[in-house]
Amino acid sequence: MAKKDFNPANNIQDLQLFGESGGVNPSISDSSTYTFLSAQTMLDTFEGNTEGCYLYSRHTAPSNLNLGEALAAMEGTETANVAASGMGAITPTILQFCEAGDHVVSSRTIYGGTYAFLKNFTPKLNINTTFVDITKLEAVEAAITPQTKIIFCECVSNPLLEIADIKGLAAIAKKHKLQLLVDNTFSPLTISPIKLGADVVMHSLTKFINGSSDTMGGVVCGSQELINSLRDVNNGACMLLGASMDSLRAASILKNLRTLHIRMQQHSKNALYLAQKFEADGVRTVYPGLPSHPGHALYNSMMNDKYGYGGMLTIDAGGLENANKLMELMQEKNVGYLAVSLGFYKTLFSAPGTSTSSEIPEEEQAEMGLTDGLIRFSIGLDDDIERTYQMMHKCMKEVGVL
Repeated sequence: MAKKDFNPANNIQDLQLFGESGGVNPSISDSSTYTFLSAQTMLDTFEGNTEGCYLYSRHTAPSNLNLGEALAAMEGTETANVAASGMGAITPTILQFCEAGDHVVSSRTIYGGTYAFLKNFTPKLNINTTFVDITKLEAVEAAITPQTKIIFCECVSNPLLEIADIKGLAAIAKKHKLQLLVDNTFSPLTISPIKLGADVVMHSLTKFINGSSDTMGGVVCGSQELINSLRDVNNGACMLLGASMDSLRAASILKNLRTLHIRMQQHSKNALYLAQKFEADGVRTVYPGLPSHPGHALYNSMMNDKYGYGGMLTIDAGGLENANKLMELMQEKNVGYLAVSLGFYKTLFSAPGTSTSSEIPEEEQAEMGLTDGLIRFSIGLDDDIERTYQMMHKCMKEVGVL
């Protein structure tokens, strides 16, 4: 396996972030604004010429910097900037790199909100996107124009679980002097895109990283130059668009981040067990840990093997009616919850064609292989996964999926 010399969980654990009076948790900066000892220091801070001074929590705050430092350590970047949601991290970053007349090459299978932003919103700013099959490097390179600024993808795509060749994409980006932006929401710890050549890594902290489905958050991990530009008071997209994280939420996510390595191992273990069982039952199952997955070997070459293949899998129930019946029955039997999002301790499931990917037109869903019977599972932290399988198997038989 690749990346055995890089342990992102160790990088998080090695941080010493003490609180006031020796607290083992960093103190929470419960302030929206900060005092200055002199008017000159305030001026210097607005001009970005001071270190260790805070002006206003929309710019940044101590609690947010602590969380950003931990996430940067996890991804192996110089620094990071946290935001109020995953989209609050992704959209300003794209806009920071692009201006009117520029062009983006993006994977066609991405989170529906990101797709809608690139398909429907950025054209209003005269920023256009070509959507490609990210698994075909020749298609990615063929889509590049003189106006292209970035290549955007997800390590593991939402919801089809396609695997992006980060090394291959990074080589194309460097060849054409582009930036490779990667959303790593589905595969925290399991894949380290920066170590594979990516320039910027983003996450929705709402999902696996926080893990308790009680808050939203996002992060941009990259160079100090990029993060400074995003925070700039005159033209920084994060600063000016205002999707800032609250300090209390930042402190909460930081605490949960410390158990991510334990949770990801259990998510991955449970998902692999269920995927193997479903496939053996004859259910159309997609999971990167299955040798039948087209990207299985590629994932093996990129992964930090200790953390497995992640907690996301899909099955095809054979139609929307079957999918809806199965999800409703699984919720009734307390297998999990019929809900969007992912990374919760309980299994979550939804039909993405009519939920998280509904922004993608039906004809494009069909072209990319997103069927109306597809169910996306975020597998939970169940201790007795065989019991869970038996419950799911019984539900599948009752609605005719098996």
